[in-house]
Amino acid sequence: MASHRKSRPVGTRVAGIRTPALATAALTSVALLSQSANAAPADDRPSLEEVEKKVDALYRQAESATDNYNAAKEKTAKQRKQVDTLLEDVAQRTQKLNEAREELGSFAAAQYRTGAAAPDTATFLLADTPQDYFDQTQLMGRLTNRQKGAVDDYVSEQSATMKKRQEASQSLQTLTETQSDLKTAKATVQKKLADARALLSELTAQEKARLAAIEKQKQEEAARRAAELAQQQAAEKAAQQAAQETAAPQESTPTATDSSYATKAAKALAFARAQIGKPYVWGATGPDSYDCSGLTQAAWKAAGVDLPRVTYDQVNAGTTVSLSDAQPGDLVFFYDDISHVGLYIGNGMMIHAPKPGAYVREESIYYDGESAIHSVVRPA
Repeated sequence: MASHRKSRPVGTRVAGIRTPALATAALTSVALLSQSANAAPADDRPSLEEVEKKVDALYRQAESATDNYNAAKEKTAKQRKQVDTLLEDVAQRTQKLNEAREELGSFAAAQYRTGAAAPDTATFLLADTPQDYFDQTQLMGRLTNRQKGAVDDYVSEQSATMKKRQEASQSLQTLTETQSDLKTAKATVQKKLADARALLSELTAQEKARLAAIEKQKQEEAARRAAELAQQQAAEKAAQQAAQETAAPQESTPTATDSSYATKAAKALAFARAQIGKPYVWGATGPDSYDCSGLTQAAWKAAGVDLPRVTYDQVNAGTTVSLSDAQPGDLVFFYDDISHVGLYIGNGMMIHAPKPGAYVREESIYYDGESAIHSVVRPA
C-alpha cells in the first residue's frame, strides 16, 4: 500500500533553523523528488479496495463461467446418450441388413440349383411326369415372389440404416462441438480463479487483515439488513392475520397449496442444512461438495422437485414473488447475469454455497448488498 504523507508546507524552518527562501525551495524540491521516487513503486500497486473489487468480480465471473460449464456438461451428457442410442440402432439395423443380404444370396443359390428361367415346354417334355412339371412351376413361382419381397425388405432396411448413420454422424458432430464448449468453459473458470488467487497472494499480512476487517463490516451490515427484513415480514404477516381474523376467521387457516409447499420446503431446507460445512467446488452437485445451483437443485430434489441444473434456468422454474413475500424454501437469485442462487430460510437469511475457498453456510441475503439481489422464485 502506498503511504500518503501530508506534504510539508513551504516555510522558513528546517529542523528549527530559519533558512533563506532559496534554500527552502531547494530543500523542498529535494524532499519532493525523494518522496516521489520512494512512492512510485508503491503507486503501481492497486489499492486494497481495488484488489477486493477485482477479486469479487473474478469470483463472480468464475461463477458465471461455471454456469456455462454446467450447461455444456449437461448438454454433453445428453448428446453422448443420444449418440450411444443412435449407434446401437445403427448396429442393429446393420445386422438386419446383413441378414437380408444373406437371404438374397440364398435365393440366388436356389435359382442356380433349380434354373433361373421359368419352366417352359422343353422343361415339360423333359419332366418325368406332368406332376413333376407342375411342382417345379409352383416352386419357381414361390421363389420369385419371396425374392421380390426380400429385395424390397433389403432396399427398405438399407435406406433406413443410411438415414440412421447420417443422424449418428450429425449427432457426433454436435457432441464434438459441445465438448469443445465444455473445454472452453472449464478453461475460463480455471483462469478466473487463478487470477483471483494471484491477486490475493500479493497482499501482505497487514493487508489481508484489513481485507478481513472490511469483510466483517460487510457481514455485520448484511446481518442488520436481514434483521430489518425479518421485522418487516413479521409485521406484515401479523397485519394479514389480523385482517383475516377480523374479516373471516375461517380464512386464517393455510390453504392446501400453502401447506403442500411448506411441507416440500421443509424437506428441501432440512437437506440444505445437512450440507452446511461442505466445500464449494465449481461444477459439483454433491454429495461431498456443491456449487450454488448444485446445492439448490439437490435440496429441492430431496423434496421431490426436479430443478434445472443452472441458475439462469432455475430462475424460470417457478413463480416470481416479491422479496417481502419470500418464504422458507424460495430461491433467491443474485446479480444481473443471475450467476448465483441461495435457498431462503426466513428472517432475511439463506443457505448457499458462496464461492471457491468457502463452505456451504447460512448467511444474510444482503451479503453483497441489497442491489445484488435479482429476484425471488418459488419453485413448487
